[in-house]
Amino acid sequence: MIKTSLSALLICVFLVFACTSPSTPGKAELKRHTVTADDHPIALWEKSASDATEAILLVHGRTWSALPDFDLQVEGENLSLMDGLVENGYVVYAVDLRGYGGTPRDETEWLTPNRAALDLAIVLKWIDNQKNLTLKPHLFGWSMGSTHSQLLAQRNPELISSLTLFGYWFDNDQTIPPDTEDHALKKIVNTKEAAASDFIIPGSISQKAIDMYVQMALEADPIKVDWKNLDQYNELDPSKVNVPTLILQGEHDPIGPTDKQAKLYTRLGTAHKQWVTVPGGDHAAFMETPRAYFINELVTFLEGVSK
Repeated sequence: MIKTSLSALLICVFLVFACTSPSTPGKAELKRHTVTADDHPIALWEKSASDATEAILLVHGRTWSALPDFDLQVEGENLSLMDGLVENGYVVYAVDLRGYGGTPRDETEWLTPNRAALDLAIVLKWIDNQKNLTLKPHLFGWSMGSTHSQLLAQRNPELISSLTLFGYWFDNDQTIPPDTEDHALKKIVNTKEAAASDFIIPGSISQKAIDMYVQMALEADPIKVDWKNLDQYNELDPSKVNVPTLILQGEHDPIGPTDKQAKLYTRLGTAHKQWVTVPGGDHAAFMETPRAYFINELVTFLEGVSK
């Protein structure tokens, strides 16, 4: 009986140690910060190269939060965008907006484009004060994150050194109507099918990786965030973007088709701009087989901004 109890105790100690130790030797430690934005706690995740002098902030999309999107960890596979950018010498931050991941909803229970852009401004100021950085942080927005990142760039260009937009969904000739009076909170439960829906190209990512993404996504974001006042995006005007800007487009991305990227690119107010199509890529290209190409194009652009 004593031997049995001792064995059980040792197993428990091992499990506790395993859960609290770094999961992948050699990879940068994941740190969590809390940034206060108008009295509301915002979860901010960090991975950093030891000698980094430049930072980049990653902004997630409509449904899923920072860690499922940008730090997917699968045994035997390199899929994390955060890890890929750390390997290239950056301090990498990823934010959870209100209601996502480690950030609770605020008292209104809604998120709006204006609130998201305001929170990004506060987070960027916080980042700029943390490290001995040679430049203002770079900003990377994916999917719906691309549009509130653009709002930030239009309103507060002094806070960033560059803007990268991937999976850009907005049509710059459209007008979004205001909410109707019966616009109400829905708190929709997220599903496995929704979590796997961005993986479009067969064979571009392993089933094991998809399964892990689905698990991480549903654990982090069991309830879909409620947005309102999307007509605030009508302020989007590429001619008012005057920071260096990179547009990344997945070749097979149905959410960010070529016509929308073309309007965005041709109307940008900055002459320092690039538009790169990722061959074989879809809406989740940075987690799939084009990952190395995606990261190389992103880093090459960032290095050009730094010169």
